[in-house]
Amino acid sequence: MAAKQNPFQQTMYESHLINLKILISLILQYQEHLAMLEKTIDALATEIEEYDLIQSIPGIGPKIAATILSEIGEVEGLNRFDHPKKLVAFAGIDPSVFASGRFTATRNRITKCGSRQLRYALVMAIQCGLIRSRNTRIKEFYERKRAEGKPHKVALIACANKLVHWLYAILKSKKSFRSV
Repeated sequence: MAAKQNPFQQTMYESHLINLKILISLILQYQEHLAMLEKTIDALATEIEEYDLIQSIPGIGPKIAATILSEIGEVEGLNRFDHPKKLVAFAGIDPSVFASGRFTATRNRITKCGSRQLRYALVMAIQCGLIRSRNTRIKEFYERKRAEGKPHKVALIACANKLVHWLYAILKSKKSFRSV
């Protein structure tokens, strides 16, 4: 359909039109496969009880909750993290420590060791929580960090760190966000 609406159809070679039609059909097939995968992920995620608990945090929707659960693993696997800081390190949002002799760095970046997808999901959850002040607790924490003079990204990672602590508490206690 898009190939027929092409204003340059008269000046294109027939081979270009064939290639364009093939690429369009591939894109449509990929969209069908992605829709099928999304349905499968949603069906599998709804079987996990923690899926709804994680979504009790404002800013975390079905996709982010499924990503977080898939990256952390089974909640029984949470036993490998006996402290929330270990989960923070697994997400790769813990500050790196750079020191040599008497020198200690004042600007430490995050380590980025660990799960890239978990780190991305956490940052997306924070951004979704900050939009239209869905998550007032995160919004207040973010504003406090900004008032301390922290740049946007530093405040965002501090919020992600706070979110990991909340997630850890929710998964350990099996209670929703509002009761934690």
